[in-house]
Parts: sequence; structure tokens; C-alpha cells
Amino acid sequence: MSRLLLVLTAALVLSGCGFHLRERLALPDETPPVRVVSNTPYSELVTILERNLRNAGATVAGPETDRGQMARLEIVSERWGDLPIAIDERGRAQDFSLRYATIFSFHLADGTVLVPQQSVELARDYVSPPEDVTGTSTEREILADELRREMAASILRRIDGVVRAGAEAAAAPPATP
Repeated sequence: MSRLLLVLTAALVLSGCGFHLRERLALPDETPPVRVVSNTPYSELVTILERNLRNAGATVAGPETDRGQMARLEIVSERWGDLPIAIDERGRAQDFSLRYATIFSFHLADGTVLVPQQSVELARDYVSPPEDVTGTSTEREILADELRREMAASILRRIDGVVRAGAEAAAAPPATP
């Protein structure tokens, strides 16, 4: 009985705070296969974006797909940077901010720009004691993987937001003067 009460209380609290599961990625109706393109060969971000698109129900175009029959998610650039944010008593950098910036755009098969070129920047701070170089490189790699996953999710959320806003605008009744 107490478990049922606990579950009901949790459900009530979560519904009251506005929590809800994120819906699937929205793409325009009749969207042809999507090709993710990047200037960076073997980009891990491209791999993650392709996987997330497939998981969202989109068809991801391969290299053999006719270019005229596919939408394009173009990753124009990816930039990484480490910025020291704190130093120790000997003047050595100890705390860093790992920054990841990407510029992207999304074009439909007919060449229409659905999402114009825009940038997304993410950052995470980490501690790098000068005496422990091995642990720092491992922590930085873990943060870089996390930032790539978050970047892919952020890009897809922006595309989703543009599509949903367009659908809402099309469904809204015309304004009367």
C-alpha cells in the first residue's frame, strides 16, 4: 500500500511541475533522406548526428544517394579550445574550460534553407593538477565525448524547434485586422 502511495505521489509531483517526456524529432512532412555533411573527415559528431536521426525515425542518406533527392544537415565547422581559468601558487594552469563550438545549417532537398547557418557553443570546466597529467587527459576525453553528444542533441533540438514553429504558424488562423 505504501508503494502505491509513493508512486502516486511521485506521479502527481512530476505532473504538477510540468515534467513530460521529450517528443520525437519533428521533420517536415515528406522529408527525403537526410545527409549529414562535414568538412572534418571521420567526424565523431557526424556519426552521433546520423545515429540520433535514425533513432528519431528519419532516413539517413548514404554516399550513393542522389544529391538532388536528399536534405542536407551541413556541419560547416567544429572548433575545440581549452581556456585556463585558474592557476596555482607557481603560476601553472590548474583549472580549464573546455569549449566546443559548431556552425551548422539545414537545407531541404529543393535547396530551401530550413535552418540558416548558426553556431552553437558549449563549455565544461575541469581541474587539471599539473602533477597528474594522465588523469587529466582521461577526464578531458570523457568531457569531449559528453560535449559531442550534447552538441548533436542541441543541433537536432534547433531543427525540431524550427519545424514545430513553422507547423504551428501554418496551423494558426489568419489574423484579422
